[in-house]
Amino acid sequence: MILSHHRCPLEFVLVGFSNLPDLRTILFTLFLLMYLVTLSGNVTIITIIHVDQTLHTPMYRFLAVLSLSETCYTLVTIPNMLVHLLLESQAISIAGCRAQMFFFLGLGCSHCFLLTLMGYDRYVAICYPLHYAVVMRPTVCLCLGALVFCSGFSVALIETSMIFSSPFCSSNRVEHFFCDIAPVLKLSCAESTGKALAIFFLSILVVLASFLLILLSYAFIVAAIVRIPSAAGRHKAFSTCAAHITVVMVHFGCASVIYLRPDSGGNPSQDRLVAVFYTVVTPLLNPVVYTLRNKEVRVALRRTLANGPPFPTPPSLW
Repeated sequence: MILSHHRCPLEFVLVGFSNLPDLRTILFTLFLLMYLVTLSGNVTIITIIHVDQTLHTPMYRFLAVLSLSETCYTLVTIPNMLVHLLLESQAISIAGCRAQMFFFLGLGCSHCFLLTLMGYDRYVAICYPLHYAVVMRPTVCLCLGALVFCSGFSVALIETSMIFSSPFCSSNRVEHFFCDIAPVLKLSCAESTGKALAIFFLSILVVLASFLLILLSYAFIVAAIVRIPSAAGRHKAFSTCAAHITVVMVHFGCASVIYLRPDSGGNPSQDRLVAVFYTVVTPLLNPVVYTLRNKEVRVALRRTLANGPPFPTPPSLW
């Protein structure tokens, strides 16, 4: 029951890194440099895929969408975090907190579904190469991409609505550097155990279901690869999956650590440390991994840098 003497806050205060005042300048510089590298890497990948027609295949179109999504994902949290590292005020309005959480969760869930879709793309390419052009034709890819983001933001809408359905009165201090689920839910006036469990099981459904589908795709992929007679053929088939596997392990590893724990939010310092990894470091790793581990992207990058865009009026990605 909400007591009459509780006063609902008009804004939240993001605690962030206020307990490290001597390191704020160093953290700001470090995070800003990493952020600029992340943006540069993602923009480079999107540009290379757009201008080089040899990369106009479903796999690289999905990679371009992933890079664009990663760019939006970092825009949701990092600029606000950088501002708070510089300024004394670390306040965020309730509406701003709700919007930040919605877009953060929506893009995060969409990443899970998009990585699953990329795993399915590799499954079709390796297990059914003769049917690949028909199964993964542009209209199908466009519909699947739209379904990915509609599903991701639908989950985010459900979770955000559940969290903000009750007023907040315990405090206005969010023990985090952005509006994440657990630290905001702790401030609710109403009993939040039921909501926490519902969100926990919904997170399990999103993360584990996506990961299991990826594992299923790779089980069929491995079975198909071992039947390839030549070692060169097996290496080539596996090399097209290496970058995707690396990104999947990093993304789902972080998501599991932070969201698949019933007591998520019980250790704010630990959660902030993990959050720094999946909001700052992971987006930085993705363009690096896909550039260094993918031969076709490296070749296209060198060709573009050496000769400029090979086609003056490239078609749309889709």
